[in-house]
Amino acid sequence: MGKSKTEMLQGTLDLLILKTLELEPMHGWGITLRIQTLSENELRVNQGSLYPALHRLEENGLILAKWRATENNRQARYYELSAKGRRKLAAETENWLRLSGAVGRILGAVS
Repeated sequence: MGKSKTEMLQGTLDLLILKTLELEPMHGWGITLRIQTLSENELRVNQGSLYPALHRLEENGLILAKWRATENNRQARYYELSAKGRRKLAAETENWLRLSGAVGRILGAVS
């Protein structure tokens, strides 16, 4: 437990990416920054984890990708949630909230 930043549980990154893309399409760097900002710098996604996750989500039909110009007029792949991705996000969010609530109850139990 000597890590200074929180390590992400397996599968959590996919959920965070889907949630990040719920509001608007974003490029990879934007997704990384949004997760870091919303987690108040507790979660940092490295590129070696992000892009394989994006590729996996695209292969599974949960996100769509297309090339667009960035704010700096550079070409980047922008990712957006598909209809299937929205359904998956809703189901996984419900599951996550249920499980994290159960863990919270156990951790808060008086011995």
